Amino acid sequence: MTSSVAEPSIQVEGLRVVRGGKVALDSISVEVAPGIVTGLLGPSGGGKSTLMRAAVGVQRIDAGRITVLGRPAGSPDLRSRVGYRTQAPSVYGDLTVRENVRYFGRVLGVSDEGVDAAIETVGLDDDAARIAGRLSGGQLARVSLAMALLGEPELLVLDEPTVGLDPLLRRDLWDTFHAIADRGATVLVSSHVMDEADRCDELLLLRDGRIIATGTPDELRRRTGAADLDSVFLRLVEGDA
Repeated sequence: MTSSVAEPSIQVEGLRVVRGGKVALDSISVEVAPGIVTGLLGPSGGGKSTLMRAAVGVQRIDAGRITVLGRPAGSPDLRSRVGYRTQAPSVYGDLTVRENVRYFGRVLGVSDEGVDAAIETVGLDDDAARIAGRLSGGQLARVSLAMALLGEPELLVLDEPTVGLDPLLRRDLWDTFHAIADRGATVLVSSHVMDEADRCDELLLLRDGRIIATGTPDELRRRTGAADLDSVFLRLVEGDA
């Protein structure tokens, strides 16, 4: 259980981001608790990826601040403490699975044993010698996830990691996310699929660049009187409107 006095892994205060002349994040303030799986959910284009980019320090912000593991987001000393997986897998198609993961492992100073452990965690140990360009979309997603896991980061930021995957693989990946959190890491996962919300310990619901609700799945059900999380989101949107 996370202590109520534990410092948030991510603390966002008055964060405003404008992209392409449009407000992507509208002065939001929110916290992500340590040691659990937090889901960032909402429709596509609502600001989820922008918030994640800000958290890992690769997004220009217009106002406010964001603190990660007690340091300003993007601080050089966070590079080895934060794992980040973008929506599009970043994989070299002409290298094998192991060569891809080892390449990024060397950048981070991770041993070959650590590389093999990351590959095993995502269930690709039997495919480690395969050329990445011949893998399925789901397998490529897992290669990218293995790279994010290198060095056992304290914070794992995953942008829609289960999109396009079959139900069995999605279930296995969510089990992996919880196993990582059980070891003490913080996991922030985005999705636009509300049926994945029940797999999270805490939820941040984001729409049109604003946080419209936070809480556990059960808390949000009680708050809205809705039986399922799709209905929870609709009632929150209608109330917000």
